[in-house]
Amino acid sequence: MTGSLLAISDLHVAYPENRRIVDRLRPGSDDDWLIVAGDVGEIFADVVHTLATLRSRFRQVIWTPGNHELWTRADDPLPVRGAARYDALVRACRDNGIVTPEDEYPIWTGAGGPAVVAPLFVLYDYSFRMPGVRDKTESLRRAYAAGIVCTDEALLHFDPYPSREAWCWDRLERTSRRLAELDPALPTVLVSHWPLVRQPTDVLRHPEFAQWCGTVRTGDWHLRHRAVAAVYGHLHIPLSTSYDGVRFEEVSLGYPREWGRRGGAPEPLRRIL
Repeated sequence: MTGSLLAISDLHVAYPENRRIVDRLRPGSDDDWLIVAGDVGEIFADVVHTLATLRSRFRQVIWTPGNHELWTRADDPLPVRGAARYDALVRACRDNGIVTPEDEYPIWTGAGGPAVVAPLFVLYDYSFRMPGVRDKTESLRRAYAAGIVCTDEALLHFDPYPSREAWCWDRLERTSRRLAELDPALPTVLVSHWPLVRQPTDVLRHPEFAQWCGTVRTGDWHLRHRAVAAVYGHLHIPLSTSYDGVRFEEVSLGYPREWGRRGGAPEPLRRIL
């Protein structure tokens, strides 16, 4: 294999400007794989169509959901919600040959490999709180008072779980078991929509928003599971950083008003390996 392992997230194809960029995405070689780290869109059919189109171009497409795919909007013809929505997305991806967090993790054998590419769906549990904030109740109170409230609170349902954090904790347990069973001789590329560590949220303009950005329970996963790279999105702050000697890649396209400020249409594909 001579291709590259590429990544992108936060395509937000409801915006015509973003859809045009996604329409232009092409592999550099017939062996290129593409990681899509969530937030393709909000309408179920848009998400599936976009991923299927990318799968028709790239040798392999690996997807993990963001919060926007899990929203249930009133104008979505498929009004399923919560875990049932995630399950429906997984089935649609499988029908189109797209790897999901529920499938066997593929092994990249091209340049920089071999490495297990592990798409993770673990959500968040409000534990990325500001210093001195005791619990979720106080954290949310401060966010509402500041007018900084994620739309998840209205549109990301958690049925049949009692709360979003309960869904997160169940996903953490399931995912931890799977990662622990991997071949210890192989490094990993960990792919999550939300950052696995807290540090990337330190630069947020509104620190109240960090509570919707991950969980402290994944803070050592990049070390525990031998990551050579951790791929994430969600923050709309594309950059490369390093924590504990492990490369972290925020690969989001983001909203047109955001990438437009950086000057011209972006080239959003990031080479991971």
